[in-house]
Amino acid sequence: MTFELATVEETRAFGRRLATLLRAGDLVILDGPLGAGKTALAQGIGAGLGVRGEVTSPTFVIARVHRPDSGRGGRIPLVHADAYRLGSVAEVDDLDLDASLDESVTVVEWGGGKVEQLATAHLLVRIERRDDDWRLIELVGSGRDWPDRLAALGAPLATD
Repeated sequence: MTFELATVEETRAFGRRLATLLRAGDLVILDGPLGAGKTALAQGIGAGLGVRGEVTSPTFVIARVHRPDSGRGGRIPLVHADAYRLGSVAEVDDLDLDASLDESVTVVEWGGGKVEQLATAHLLVRIERRDDDWRLIELVGSGRDWPDRLAALGAPLATD
């Protein structure tokens, strides 16, 4: 399933929309080049989950936990991690991301090829930023009920 998004705000809005499908135990892997919109998408997911605090790039801290804010309708914690500086699956294992996986939504930027072993199912979100600044987002569900959940997402956003 692919979507075309024209702006960073549309990317955040798509993240809010995607958050409606997410539940505790979900692993979401964001893959794409520098500047593609991975953090903007994570910000939208955080807003959609109603978490506390600003969702920012975790590049220098590796991982942040955002607790739900009941005043914003928060229901699930968000673990937002960045695997860019991690060189191996062993380094990912050292972070113990799987310790909180069952109770939270875990979103990992630059996680392709490094974090899939954390869960039996995951959602891969590939983001490509084109020369005209539009983003092409491809969703690839692996395992469990991802095909049904993605079908519930509905039609791609308008790209007029």
